[in-house]
Amino acid sequence: MTKTLNTAATLALILSLSACAPMIRRTPAVGAPLAEVTARLGKPDAIYPDPAGGQVLEYRGQPMGQFQHMARIGADGRLISYEQVLTSENFARIEVGRWNRDDVLRNFGRPAEVVRSRLEEGEIWSYRYKEKGVWNSVMNVDFNARGTVLRVFNSPDPLLDDRYKGL
Repeated sequence: MTKTLNTAATLALILSLSACAPMIRRTPAVGAPLAEVTARLGKPDAIYPDPAGGQVLEYRGQPMGQFQHMARIGADGRLISYEQVLTSENFARIEVGRWNRDDVLRNFGRPAEVVRSRLEEGEIWSYRYKEKGVWNSVMNVDFNARGTVLRVFNSPDPLLDDRYKGL
């Protein structure tokens, strides 16, 4: 009887895990053609033109996830890179006074939240992420009315930080 229960439990586990298989994205190899990229990763949530030619495909993890994947496709229609872009190192590349909304979209995709800013009548885009891979944080990108980055600053994520609960 015990062997039958173990076999049934094992079979149930295998079946439940196999149901999750379509949700797991298999990363295509660098150099894969666009058709293979979308066959493996699915339809992107957004597509941005790359000024150097090619395009950037957004696979959205925002607003509640702490990740966002971007697939960079070259002008030749082949995969250049596929990565989780919401990292401290990537956010450090933002050039204040030089980057604009399009640059931020191409590099990080759509934010978790957009709020109006009184500072120069712009807006602030917020991305949920794990700062240094550890802390639940929000990276905020502050734009002026012309869409140029004014500043970049991070803060604890109020949805996941206990200090904000009950406020």
